[in-house]
Amino acid sequence: MSQQKHDTSTISKSSGGDPGGPRPDLIRRGPIDAFFKISQRGSTIGREVRGGFATFFTMAYILVLNPIILGSATDKFGNHLSSTQLVTVTALVAAVMTVIMGVVGNLPVALAAGLGINAVVAFQIAPLMSWPDAMGLVVLEGVVITLLVATGLRQAVMHAIPMQLKTAIAVGIGLFIAFIGFVDAGFVTRIPDAENTTVPVALGTDGTLNGWPALIFCLGLLLTIALFARGVRGAILISIIVMTVISVVVNKVAGLKPAEWGLTSPKIPDSIVATPDFGLLGQFNVVGAFEHVGVITVVLFVFTLVLSDFFDTMGTIMGVSSEAGLVDDRGRVPNLTRILMVDSLAALAGGAASSSSNTAYVESAAGVGEGARTGFANIVTGGLFAAALFLTPLATLVPAQAAAPALVAVGFLLMTQIRGIDWSDLSIAIPAFLTIAVMPFTYSITNGIGAGFLSYVVLQVVMGRARTVHPLLWTVSGLYLVYFAISPIEQLVGMK
Repeated sequence: MSQQKHDTSTISKSSGGDPGGPRPDLIRRGPIDAFFKISQRGSTIGREVRGGFATFFTMAYILVLNPIILGSATDKFGNHLSSTQLVTVTALVAAVMTVIMGVVGNLPVALAAGLGINAVVAFQIAPLMSWPDAMGLVVLEGVVITLLVATGLRQAVMHAIPMQLKTAIAVGIGLFIAFIGFVDAGFVTRIPDAENTTVPVALGTDGTLNGWPALIFCLGLLLTIALFARGVRGAILISIIVMTVISVVVNKVAGLKPAEWGLTSPKIPDSIVATPDFGLLGQFNVVGAFEHVGVITVVLFVFTLVLSDFFDTMGTIMGVSSEAGLVDDRGRVPNLTRILMVDSLAALAGGAASSSSNTAYVESAAGVGEGARTGFANIVTGGLFAAALFLTPLATLVPAQAAAPALVAVGFLLMTQIRGIDWSDLSIAIPAFLTIAVMPFTYSITNGIGAGFLSYVVLQVVMGRARTVHPLLWTVSGLYLVYFAISPIEQLVGMK
């Protein structure tokens, strides 16, 4: 069991590396190892490669889902975005920004079009203006986030968060990412007619697990945890590959319909090559929105995008870095300014390419669970996204049922950090609980962080410790009040 911890869980912070891994003082480091500090962080190139593959497989669904979300909406003038072009820009921006994050930030966190943000752009913003105008607002959001990093404000907010709240964010992300895995696999589904029942979600599609895809997920989860428990290196990647092969065979023999699998079906494509279409690049207008909806509405839209991107990224970076053992005793992440700058530029790049704001992906924890500790894993993940520009049919061969067990397993690893919270101190335990609970229950990292911040500030005031609250936490909590009350505010300014 101790070997399993070394191979698939966090690095010992006291030793600074994996006792079972290579000893840096006995290794002749090559230029790649030296640049990415691979052996220094207790990793190997093999682990980084496996981690890069695992991260890609668990987030490759974005190549299908982002075009569906953006492509299904129309702008004010009834125009649709081309699905073919959306696949291209989704893969392109993810590839470029993930590689840049690896080289500049040296953190195994991949970036791609942000879920949630793309829905806001598609269904709230675009219907009020043209697509170039909507993407122009995303560019403005990226500019604002970049300025916050350049002024040091974004980093200061992260440093102002109490250590135990940072731990709660990591734990909440663990529960959230496990829930994502269950939902993506169809193990947990939303009940369509929720108004006539008190149960919002259920097991399978009708309270039972029906069909081959459900069995694939269950077998994959059992295989993953069995490999974990045995301390097998490459447990996550082995499970994904094995279950994908089984899925292809089952799909062929059983003759399943694509709809039974969900977004991606494990069907061998007729052609593995796709021609990229870069027609959406540069199709944005940063001033057009003002003509359609006015200054106040534009400000509220940009504020919503900024707040969501700001704290989703913050939570993801803290959670993944903590799981990788890269956080110091004060809860600080190495190369934080560079990491946040790359993430901010990714938001801007997503708008400029019409793929919507790009942000750090919590699925990167799958790569960390596979052993990734450095940005070299991003070179692999980014390279796979680049290959997907031309091999999209092949890249989307892995069904969610084969990749989702990795998310559930990594959720367990992140949840183990819960022991770092002092549950006897209610002034920190309650905010920690709300942070952990609200993330999966509202399907949002941003909402969980907001609930934790607001409750923490209120409880410190109630306990007579208002002066101990960092000024930035007061400010951010005030912004979260606006965020949670955005609907009545929109009504006041005439947006609804």
